[in-house]
Amino acid sequence: MATNAFGSSPVVSARAEREQVSSQWRLIRIRFFRHKMAVASFALLGVFYFGVVFAEFVSPYDPRQRNAEQQYSPPQRIRLFDSGRLTLPFVYALKAELDLETFRYIYETDTETKHYLSLFVRGDPYELWGLVPSNVHLFGVSNGNRAYLFGTDNMGRDLFSRIVYGGRISLSIGLVGIAISFLLGIIIGGISGYFGGTVDVLIQRLVEFLRSIPDLPLWMALSVALPRFWTAEQVYFGIVIILSLVGWTSIARVVRGKFMSVREEEFIIAAVVSGASTKRILIRHLLPSFGSYLIASLTLSVPGMILGETALSFIGLGLQPPAISWGVLLQEAQRIHVLAGSPWLLIPGAFVAATVLAFNFLGDGLRDAADPYTST
Repeated sequence: MATNAFGSSPVVSARAEREQVSSQWRLIRIRFFRHKMAVASFALLGVFYFGVVFAEFVSPYDPRQRNAEQQYSPPQRIRLFDSGRLTLPFVYALKAELDLETFRYIYETDTETKHYLSLFVRGDPYELWGLVPSNVHLFGVSNGNRAYLFGTDNMGRDLFSRIVYGGRISLSIGLVGIAISFLLGIIIGGISGYFGGTVDVLIQRLVEFLRSIPDLPLWMALSVALPRFWTAEQVYFGIVIILSLVGWTSIARVVRGKFMSVREEEFIIAAVVSGASTKRILIRHLLPSFGSYLIASLTLSVPGMILGETALSFIGLGLQPPAISWGVLLQEAQRIHVLAGSPWLLIPGAFVAATVLAFNFLGDGLRDAADPYTST
């Protein structure tokens, strides 16, 4: 490629020139899409959230439907080749035989019977979001047959469907919790950073006290206060409030630090001299000056909320059956003798790990894109 007198190519020079006249948000968008892992993580999270929003449609079966003859059925692998030739996706059927000594079913692959997977299959009836009745599922097996891609649990319930439904709670609790933490962090951190003095000292001592308490014991102590007779929905909102009351401190510190560094800038001093009110200075000048950095910080805080709900439900202090969340699904994996024979019960943990990693990569990409000193 030809270069100019300064040793840079015309394409690079043109790109640099466009970036110099671009708005802040356009620069952030350009830098973000150069971060391949962040873009891939954004796409993965998009798939996850699409699945949980349309959980009734995406899941092939009713997550609460039991099948006593399919207890601890192993996952069935999707196959694309039959006798060396490419064919429609299918799974081999499983033959179940009850072991009279352990009273558990032993499964063998029946290579003579194939169940072909199809899109938009009619199956168990449902109401999408409790409003739209339907029986069409994204995929499945026709003719009343079933395919358990992730196996089944101790009651013969489809684990894939339960993971999709469980993500509705586990993924939403992070967004709802971080929204509450965001409001608390913005308000408390803004007051601390803008006014300073005694107010700042008192707020920072409160933040340091809360951050000095180990998270898990604090969550356990607060969750015990939840009444045992509460419904699953009430427990859900209780856990969200608990996680939010603990999680606002990190956001408050970020806001405080940014306020203290920006409040001495010339445009803030000019706003004060011109007679702008404190509310206008905070909302119209201070917050927008580092809004992109806040978005990145929020993204990095979501995994903590998800892990908090998972941990509380896993140890039995959060959501309880019949509620479905990834933490509730992992409760079954606590028993070693069950896990030894049915390792697929740990699959919900893989979704937790993938979600946490995706949010971390996404947060890193947003933080790098929002940092004006990041090299491009």
